[in-house]
Amino acid sequence: MPVSQGFDLDAGATDVQVIRADYANPNHAAALVRLLDSYAQDPMGGGHALSDFAKSHLVAALAARPQAFSVLAFVGELPVGLVNCIEGFSTFACRPLVNVHDVAVLSGYRGHRVAQHMLKLAEAIARERGACKLTLEVLRGNTAADRLYRRIGFANYELDPSMGHAQFMQKLLD
Repeated sequence: MPVSQGFDLDAGATDVQVIRADYANPNHAAALVRLLDSYAQDPMGGGHALSDFAKSHLVAALAARPQAFSVLAFVGELPVGLVNCIEGFSTFACRPLVNVHDVAVLSGYRGHRVAQHMLKLAEAIARERGACKLTLEVLRGNTAADRLYRRIGFANYELDPSMGHAQFMQKLLD
């Protein structure tokens, strides 16, 4: 199973380590919560901090779900990136699929392909699980992320071009 890969941010820059998160590792757990909270506070994440409940229960809840996995990026000991993935199922392919639920990179490390390398490891893990595809959603205004996803092979979902692209929708449940 791919666990780790290193790469340089830029020529002469600090090495970044990309690893599959171990939810039982306290350093990984703290990094996951810190990075997701930072992302949640960003305008692309909704602009609000995670609740105290989410902060204290998130890692255990992910660990309890065998269909969940996360990828972390570190510069030395500093966590700089996170990808959370949840396995689903494609009825048309009769195979698993992996939804990339969160992609977060600290602002000072954006534009250095940290997310690209994390998604590469997420894809390798998805392939090991026998997944037929990766899915994700991106806000229309997040043009940098949209460019990244398209550059690495993501495209709008459609079954028949005459029916148009699928829309991501939600219904909040209290």
